[in-house]
Amino acid sequence: MNPNQRRRRLVQAACLSCLGVASLSSHAQPGAKWPQKVVRIIVAGPAGGTAEIVARLVGDQLSKDTGQPVVVDPKPGAGGALAVNELSLAPHDGSTLLVGVSSLVSEIPHIVRLKNDMAKEIRPVAELGRGGLVMVGAPSVPADNFADLVRWVKANPGKVSYASYSPGTVSHVIGLQLNKAAGLDMTHVGYKGSTPALTDVVGGHVPLMFDGLATSLPMIRAGKLKAFAVSTPQRSALLPDVPTFAELGYPQLETVSWMGLWIKPDVPAAVQASVREATLEALSQPAVRARLLDAGLEAGSTRGPNELMASLMSDYQRVGEVLKSIDFKPE
Repeated sequence: MNPNQRRRRLVQAACLSCLGVASLSSHAQPGAKWPQKVVRIIVAGPAGGTAEIVARLVGDQLSKDTGQPVVVDPKPGAGGALAVNELSLAPHDGSTLLVGVSSLVSEIPHIVRLKNDMAKEIRPVAELGRGGLVMVGAPSVPADNFADLVRWVKANPGKVSYASYSPGTVSHVIGLQLNKAAGLDMTHVGYKGSTPALTDVVGGHVPLMFDGLATSLPMIRAGKLKAFAVSTPQRSALLPDVPTFAELGYPQLETVSWMGLWIKPDVPAAVQASVREATLEALSQPAVRARLLDAGLEAGSTRGPNELMASLMSDYQRVGEVLKSIDFKPE
């Protein structure tokens, strides 16, 4: 090999080496698998609802962190089934996500007759925020604590009713569980949403309700509702003076609902992992956590997708067993 050929070989080797380093560098960049296009977040709920508030909060932070635009698109209806169907029609590249509550898998299949299996249509990426239920009462209820409330209900068998935000949901089921555990005879009154139910509770038409903390909190703080107990494992930071059902001797009433970010299960695993990593980073920001608390939700746990799915199926079985005991039929 003459000197000129040797020099050409050395230059080629150097160029190939540079290309290899550049290639490795580009794959090592954080967020390299994040969809390089506008990301759409479908909301399983109405505009202005808690799910949309959370979607916009997280979406704004994700847009800042990744440099990609994020748009939020509410799709209410059929307990979230319409939003899930919308996600199923989206591309398989992870550019379409969904924000909705855990009940999409754990409760809705018991309530609405669905063509598809929700547990196979969507996969949880991350838990965004969590909160339990709070048992609230009208100001006219003649009790200021849970023990007095139980005595009042027992003194009026079959005459005290409680509202739920929808028949078949945990808001309905937990009342049935309390009836059994405490020997009560409360009558269930189902509504279509928290707003009409809370309106009737505040007005004294239905004395009690089990509601999500996020929607009841403003009225509790305003003195329009009494809060008797929460279903979370520990007392809520939002209502530190309100005991848990477990503290009161009813651990079987412990339940936590969570707002999640969901994705199509057939999106490539590397993309799912990148979306989860970016989401957890967004949720770690103090400003995001503070705004979640303002919305009535504590920051979500860091449980992985498999662990979240396992808890969903456990909740699905628990809710199903209670509803079966009253011969509840989906619509």
